[in-house]
Amino acid sequence: MPRDRRTVSESPLSATWRPAVREPAILVGIDRRGDESSLDELAALADSAGAEVVGRLVQQRERPDATTFIGKGKLDELHALAHSKDAGLVAFDDELTPAQLRNVEQRLGVKVIDRTALILDIFALHARSREGRTQVELAQLNYLLPRLRGWGEAMSRQAGGIGTRFGGGETKLEIDRQHIGRRISKLRKDIVGLAKSRKVKSAERERSGLPQIALAGYTNAGKSTLMNALTSSDVLVADQLFATLDPTVRRLQLPSGRRATISDTVGFVRKLPHDLVEAFRSTLEEVARASLILHVADASAEDVEEQVAAVREVLGEIGAGGIPEVLALNKVDLLSEVGRARVQRRFPEAVEISAVTGEGTGGLLPALDAALPAPPLEVELHVPYDRQEVVARLYREAEVLKELPGQDGTTIEARLGEEQLAWAGEFTVRRVSRRRRLSG
Repeated sequence: MPRDRRTVSESPLSATWRPAVREPAILVGIDRRGDESSLDELAALADSAGAEVVGRLVQQRERPDATTFIGKGKLDELHALAHSKDAGLVAFDDELTPAQLRNVEQRLGVKVIDRTALILDIFALHARSREGRTQVELAQLNYLLPRLRGWGEAMSRQAGGIGTRFGGGETKLEIDRQHIGRRISKLRKDIVGLAKSRKVKSAERERSGLPQIALAGYTNAGKSTLMNALTSSDVLVADQLFATLDPTVRRLQLPSGRRATISDTVGFVRKLPHDLVEAFRSTLEEVARASLILHVADASAEDVEEQVAAVREVLGEIGAGGIPEVLALNKVDLLSEVGRARVQRRFPEAVEISAVTGEGTGGLLPALDAALPAPPLEVELHVPYDRQEVVARLYREAEVLKELPGQDGTTIEARLGEEQLAWAGEFTVRRVSRRRRLSG
């Protein structure tokens, strides 16, 4: 999408992209209760993508119609609603099959997209790094490939609008399957190469001996705001879904004196497209290598329990389900006393915070400190007074248990990893015990 169609606020920390002209859209879903509130998240997605929601339609049924997703009567109702509202876009809250997409679009005579296309569209808007753009384009092409034949009216729209931002204009929608197949192969090779470069950086952090904390959570839960509050950094903060796609790593000082790295990651959402998870797998694997997960949840969300469950489901899918977790309930400043009591009952183990006001963040650091797995080796070291920089490094990178000044140096009992033992080994007097790394 052309950059000049969007505006951004003056402050880079509160940047919120909005289109100059918003596309009128109708939202459609099925729900066993027929409750339109089930489309609230789809409305937020549509807003982030640049649409203006002008109508909603929910059908109460157990499962989608195989041909048109909603029933024939509801489809007629949708046709009348879309044209009465002059909507140029109809967005469905589930992924449509190629046949459903074609049939619905032919009946309505307007552009039709599904939840997957909408999420991919938002990712395309927010991807900034080369790796992020490559991952998004791969997911888009994997989604597009089976829908090439008979896509209908949307195939002719190659620029602007929702659901057509394929690779920032690099990928023409009329290209044939063979061309797309070659492009997909190249993108996969590019991602492998970019992943190797990131793994080198990750390995360097691991060799440093610093434990790694990964921020994870539902999209727009406040992870980036919390990252800034904990590390005094300037990670982009925007009141939009999926504002953060490219991982950011900062250092964090813990109350015990230990240091750790903390990384911000892409937000999760229910019904996260499989193609997107696959394309971003190499990035998400960074989370699976973490020592601890700081799970940030929006305490003010009505469906906070479902959001927490959705995040944990994705964490399990990427191999991070067994990593120790600290749950931080963010935005408690938006809750009433009754609301706060309710979330306390739901999540008694959680730390209540407000990343914006700073409330509770002072108690979060000790919780992270306590939850971080202890280094696996417990040793006694004797460090001469002329090598006190080693003592300082032990406090930074290991867990110092005891320190006793002596006649010619300092005796220290500490827990440390094999990486630290490589440079501290010459000062080791004895190994006290070997402890297994905690796994949850």
